[in-house]
Amino acid sequence: MSSMTLIESAAVLAPRPSSGAEPFLRLEAIHKQFGPYPVLHDVCFEMAKGEVVAIIGPSGSGKSTLLRCINQLEPATRGRVSMDGVHIEAGRPLPKSELLKLRRRIGMVFQSFNLFPHLTVLRNVSLAQIRTLGRSPEEADARSLQLLDRVGLADKANAYPARCSGGQQQRIAIARALALDPELMLFDEPTSALDPELGLEVLAVMKELAREGMSMLVVTHEMHFAETVSDRVVVMAEGRIIEQGPSAQVMREPRHARVAQFLQAVRNR
Repeated sequence: MSSMTLIESAAVLAPRPSSGAEPFLRLEAIHKQFGPYPVLHDVCFEMAKGEVVAIIGPSGSGKSTLLRCINQLEPATRGRVSMDGVHIEAGRPLPKSELLKLRRRIGMVFQSFNLFPHLTVLRNVSLAQIRTLGRSPEEADARSLQLLDRVGLADKANAYPARCSGGQQQRIAIARALALDPELMLFDEPTSALDPELGLEVLAVMKELAREGMSMLVVTHEMHFAETVSDRVVVMAEGRIIEQGPSAQVMREPRHARVAQFLQAVRNR
C-alpha cells in the first residue's frame, strides 16, 4: 500500500468511544523523580479504549517519561497505573510474568527506530513474535508480511534496514510493534528524526491505525496531527498537565495562557 493510499484512506476516521466509557487506561497521581530531581508531579489522566490522545508541550516537560511510566520502562516513584483491570502501584511492582504480559499488550514506537542492522526487515518484525509470543517462524513470517504490506513495505521484506529510508525504518518499527497484537500503542515523537516528507509517510500509517480504532497515546510536535487526528489533546509543562480537552478546542481556543504561548511559538517557527 502506498503512502498516498494510506493518506487518502485515513480521511474517514472510525467512530470514537463515548465520554461515558469506562477508562481503558488510568493514571492516578503519577510522580516520578530521578534522584532528587522531580520530572512528573502527580499526573492524573484517563483514556477510553479506541481513543487517540496527543500529548504536546515544550521539551523537558516530562512527556516521554510519562509514556515510559505507563509501560514500566521507568516505574513511577509514586502513584498508580491501571490498564483494563491491571493495577500497578508504585513501590509494589508486578511479578515478572505479569509485567511481561502487560508489556505485550502495549506497543511502543520510539524516536529512534531501534532496528537490528544485521537482520532483514522481515526478521526484525518476526523475531519478537517468536521469542515473546511463541509463534513458529512460519507463523511469525506470515504475520510479518501482512503487517509490512499494511504499512506499505512488503517489497522491503528481504532488505536490510540500512537500505531503507528513515521513514521506511520507522514504518518497519510500527509493524514490529503491531506484530505483538497490542491493545494500546504508545508513540514517542515518531517523526522527530525525519524530514517533513518522510514524516508524512509515518503519519499516514498512524492515521490509518486511528481510522481502524487503535488506542493510541502520541507524544508529538506535529500540531496538524494533534488537531485533526487525535480525539483529545493533553498539554504538559514542567512535569504537569496544564490543559486537556477536545482537540479542536485546545488547539484553537486554549484556556491556559501558557498553552496559547506555546502554540503561538510553535506556529511561528
